[in-house]
Amino acid sequence: MERSPQAGDINPIDRGRTIVTFERTVGDREHDGSTSSAIASRRKNEPHRRPSGGMAADQPLAGHAAIVTGASSGIGSATAHALARDGADVALAARREAKLEELADDLETDHGATTLVAPTDVTEEDAVAELIDGTVDAFGGLDILVNNAGLARGSAVEELSTEEYRTMMGVNVDGCFFTTRAALPHLRASEGNLIFVGSFAGQYPRPFNPVYAATKWWVRGFAHSVAGAVGEAGVGVTVVNPSEVRTEFGDDESFEERFDEGEVTEPDEIADAIAFAARQDRSTVSELDLFRRDKLSDF
Repeated sequence: MERSPQAGDINPIDRGRTIVTFERTVGDREHDGSTSSAIASRRKNEPHRRPSGGMAADQPLAGHAAIVTGASSGIGSATAHALARDGADVALAARREAKLEELADDLETDHGATTLVAPTDVTEEDAVAELIDGTVDAFGGLDILVNNAGLARGSAVEELSTEEYRTMMGVNVDGCFFTTRAALPHLRASEGNLIFVGSFAGQYPRPFNPVYAATKWWVRGFAHSVAGAVGEAGVGVTVVNPSEVRTEFGDDESFEERFDEGEVTEPDEIADAIAFAARQDRSTVSELDLFRRDKLSDF
C-alpha cells in the first residue's frame, strides 16, 4: 500500500513504483555545511505494525522499526545492515547525508529494506525530536533505538581544549540523552529495546584520554539507571562495549588506518551483538563486552 501524501510532504515521486521518496523539514536550521535539513524516506509497504504473533526465523525483526545514530560509517553502518538483514525498517541518522543515501541504497539492494534517511546532528535537541517523530510517522512506531553516535578528541586533560571537551560532551553525552529522552515514550508503547554503544574505556581507567573515558562511563551509568526505570514497562536496555574496532573512529589517526584487518575487532562483530540484543523479546541482555583477545594482557 502506497503512503498517502501528508501535510509537510514535498514532491512525492514515482508513484507507479514500490518506493516513494518524500522530504520532511528538520526544524529551521541546517546541521552543518555537509548536510541538508531534509529527512528523505523510502517507503515500500504499509505503515509499521509490530507483529502480534510469531516471526519468520530468517527475519526475526520483520515489522519492527529501528533508529541507528552515527549510521554513516563503521559500527553504525554495519548495525544498519544487521538490523535490515533481520527484517527491520531502519532510520539512518548521522550528519553526512550523502553517506546515508549510499547506505540506504545498499540496504534496499542487499536486504530489500525499507529505510528512512535522516540527516541529524544529535547535539541539537530539536533535530533529535524531529528524527524520532519522523521515524514514528514513517514506520508507525519505534521498537529499537541504537545510540551509537560518538567521537573522541584530544588526549591529556591539561592539553585538551575547551572546544574539544565540549564537542565530546555534546555528542557522547548530550546526544545520547536527547535521543533516549525523545524515544522512551515510543519504546514503552512497543516494549522495545534501547541499545547503547559503550566502550572498554567506560569500564577501565583511560589515562591517555580521561575525558573520553568519562563520557563512556556516563553512558554506562545512564543506561543501567534507565534500565531500572523502564524495566517494569517492558523495555529492554543493553550496553555493548567494544574495545578497538577498525573504523573511522579516532582523532589524528583512525583505527582503520592504525590496525590491519584481523588485528582488532571488526564493525560487523559489534553489529551482530547489537542485533542479538535487539532481537530479545522478554529478557534483557544487560551488557555485552567485545574485546580483542589480547586486550586484557596489559592488566
